[in-house]
Amino acid sequence: MDGKKIIQIGSIFGAIAVGIGAFGAHGLKDILAETGRIETFETAVKYHFYHSLAILLIGILFLVKPSWKQLKTAGILMLIGILIFSGSLYVLSLTGITWLGAITPLGGVAFILGWCFLFLAAYKNS
Repeated sequence: MDGKKIIQIGSIFGAIAVGIGAFGAHGLKDILAETGRIETFETAVKYHFYHSLAILLIGILFLVKPSWKQLKTAGILMLIGILIFSGSLYVLSLTGITWLGAITPLGGVAFILGWCFLFLAAYKNS
């Protein structure tokens, strides 16, 4: 995976975050209010969008510094974090399946590790 691909992935996931956020605010508002999961859904969208931006940043950095191999791992971990963290919260918000809350922290760990690998990329190659 090169910088261009990482930027494309970040862009797609950013667009998806905006779409899901808009759909949640308008099309799912009543369902989320019924289940009492508006805040949960909003948290999922926020983390989804923040980490889509992080993936874009990683892709840009990878274009400039292709020798920083840890950037690829950072991007993959951010992507995994979005899928597990935000994905589990989306499903939880819409279905009420509470056991999904048990896997949400794994996505959080992936986010943290992604940020750590971003740090390592800069630290090891300074």
